Amino acid sequence: MKEDTYWGLLKAYTYAGIISSGPWLLSIIAILMLGLLSSPVVIPSFLVTQFQTTLTYLIASSLILTGALQLSFTRYVSDRLFEEEQDRVFPNFNGAIFITTIISGLISYPAAFFFFPEQSPVFRLLFGSSFIVVCNIWIAAILLSGLKAYRLIVLHFTYGYGITLFLGLTLRPFGLEGLLCGFLAGQFLLLVGMFFTIGYSYQSDRFIEFDFLKRGRMPVFLVLPGIFYNAAIWSDKFIFWYHPNTSQPIIGPFRASLIYDLPIFLAYISIVPGMAVFLVRIETNFVEYYNKFYDAVREGGSLHYIRDMHDDMVRTAREGIFDIMKIQSLAALACFIAGPATLKFLKISELYLPILFIDIISAGLQVVLLGILNINFYLDRRLRVITLTSLLLILNAAFTLASISLGPFFFGYGYAAALLVTVAIGMIMLNRDFDLLEYETFMLQ
Repeated sequence: MKEDTYWGLLKAYTYAGIISSGPWLLSIIAILMLGLLSSPVVIPSFLVTQFQTTLTYLIASSLILTGALQLSFTRYVSDRLFEEEQDRVFPNFNGAIFITTIISGLISYPAAFFFFPEQSPVFRLLFGSSFIVVCNIWIAAILLSGLKAYRLIVLHFTYGYGITLFLGLTLRPFGLEGLLCGFLAGQFLLLVGMFFTIGYSYQSDRFIEFDFLKRGRMPVFLVLPGIFYNAAIWSDKFIFWYHPNTSQPIIGPFRASLIYDLPIFLAYISIVPGMAVFLVRIETNFVEYYNKFYDAVREGGSLHYIRDMHDDMVRTAREGIFDIMKIQSLAALACFIAGPATLKFLKISELYLPILFIDIISAGLQVVLLGILNINFYLDRRLRVITLTSLLLILNAAFTLASISLGPFFFGYGYAAALLVTVAIGMIMLNRDFDLLEYETFMLQ
């Protein structure tokens, strides 16, 4: 961005697209390739579907479980860095990893042995271990993301899922256990890489401590939005998975919805441009004026300068959100045009097109909501974030159930409607907060 040229702008947005969407795109591509290349080898081929469904549940449940710690622990680390207590980062990260391991293990191992009696003991052991490792990966990844170590995240996910793909293909003759063993090994090495990166960046004379659990050290208010947001994003999927009219059993208690899973998966690929704009506009332009505004307030800047920085901060925030809308709208139109050809290339029935189109709109709205929530986090609007994330959870569950009862034509509209209402309310609240920001900054401190 500093080059101030069109070529520099193109490089910035390309880079932003890679670091914002690269990790989950790499994981999706690796798992898909592993499934496609394993189908001719793994007998029966249904085991591949069982493997991919198992990973989906591992990722979804681990995100929801660790949501309680993701945001709150990142804020704890941010506060320690602000107070120049860098030596507390790594030992408390180890403390967070220790607690996550204990809690996830107490959940995953009993669940594996109780809910999968038809599977081998090796599968159940691998399943329980994979859940623990994935939970810890989210803690490490969100910490590195909060520290803006984006390139390191992409690097670790690249080799982690590269190893997952290689070992999965190597062990695929051993069936479901071989595929899951390859996944676990790759994820463990991914976690180890991030562990050493954090340890090297924030060296300390202590290995582990639990300072973040002390009263007042970690903001408890961030626990709820962390849980609510992840639960809200996955609630429509779980409803489709377990509603008798839209799902079928796959393995143990896990079910899948063939009519819903494929379109929503394809739709999420369309958010790469929106995520790139989100990272550049919010995490670069908005944050620049945000820092200048609050630095001027703390350090006694002139009233004229403070007002200018306030106006610039509000302008860049609004422009950022509208730019996300514009770019995501263009991406959606491109997907609408390419949709029939894409489904034909993938040998998928065009009957999926209506659900695919509404899911593309939903995915775009989710990026817009992410921008609104991020600005609220910066402004420390705690109640706003809790309100919006809990609202999305309630509306998504209610509207999704209603859409299923209305019939196949309305599948996907529940998630879209929930996001649309939440985004509209979020923008109204954000606009009001910007109008009162100067007053609250000076008068309520």
